[in-house]
Amino acid sequence: MSFVPSAKTPPFVPGLRVGLFGGSFNPPHDGHREASLLALRRLQLHRVWWLVSPGNPLKDARELAPLARRVEAARRISQHPRIKITAIEAAIGSTYTFDTISYLKRRCPGVHFVWLMGADNFRLFDCWQRWRDIARLVPIAIIDRSGSTLTALHGRAAEALAPYRLDETDGARLAMAAPPAFMLLHGHRSPMSSTALRGNPQSASAQEIMYAK
Repeated sequence: MSFVPSAKTPPFVPGLRVGLFGGSFNPPHDGHREASLLALRRLQLHRVWWLVSPGNPLKDARELAPLARRVEAARRISQHPRIKITAIEAAIGSTYTFDTISYLKRRCPGVHFVWLMGADNFRLFDCWQRWRDIARLVPIAIIDRSGSTLTALHGRAAEALAPYRLDETDGARLAMAAPPAFMLLHGHRSPMSSTALRGNPQSASAQEIMYAK
């Protein structure tokens, strides 16, 4: 049976604090899970939704595993009742993060969203379509990544958003903060990356997504 993405969101109620973790998850790995658990704990979120993208406009689509396999692998890797997996972007035809967040805010009134992203992606945030508008839509939590801390905090986006940076000791405030607002979260920095896993197809994690049935 072919995979049909659903436009239905994970369950929610007004007042819920939800981290939105977007990405290709090509493949998903324990680093994604660790970042999600860190955000759940430090930001006092109720849920984290993994938004498995149909494709990243800034990445080579030729390296992309089928969406169905990435979604299924994300479900196996996440293994946590407060982490929910969705392919809603494919269902609504969204290519860009601004459109996705705008849709979710309309669809989920009363939910307090926080955008979660790795420091390596924040370094390139100013290349994203309507990145300034994204920052005006929702607070942003930057998860520290090995080798990306200094470059991420000295990029164009970081400089533009510097007046709106909150101290990570105020993590519980971020979901309720009026955007723009952002925070850098430090914790265990996983050495795993999807790029490295794709370059090592013999690894168990890479096989899990590339060859899962």
